[in-house]
Amino acid sequence: MKKEKEEKARIKAEKKGINMKGLGAKLSALREERHWSKTYVAKQLKMNLPTYANYEYGNREPDLETTSKLAELFGVSVDFLLGRPAKEKTASDEPLTENQKLVAYSIDPDISDEERQDIIELVKIAMKNRRRI
Repeated sequence: MKKEKEEKARIKAEKKGINMKGLGAKLSALREERHWSKTYVAKQLKMNLPTYANYEYGNREPDLETTSKLAELFGVSVDFLLGRPAKEKTASDEPLTENQKLVAYSIDPDISDEERQDIIELVKIAMKNRRRI
């Protein structure tokens, strides 16, 4: 019965684009890169050694809270652990230059912070479109 539940959870996760089978391999590689033992990782997470070992072996899947703790311990994102593709950085993710800020703030000094943020977003969109040409 337990195996059936685990298999259903694995299938559900894979439908969402989450590769749980790769999680164990990633945990093992991250741990070995740091020259940590399974015992050390289990103690850091305040869990039993067999529980952590089963995550690495792919016999068990951590819940969201545990996955978050694992990501924090190893200094990686939860998305990385779950095998989700990295989000591409876009022009709107880049900070504005001083000139772009001046343009956004000089349009009207009496506008609200929300309106100012909208103008900044428009400047970012213009930057993105300019780079496509």
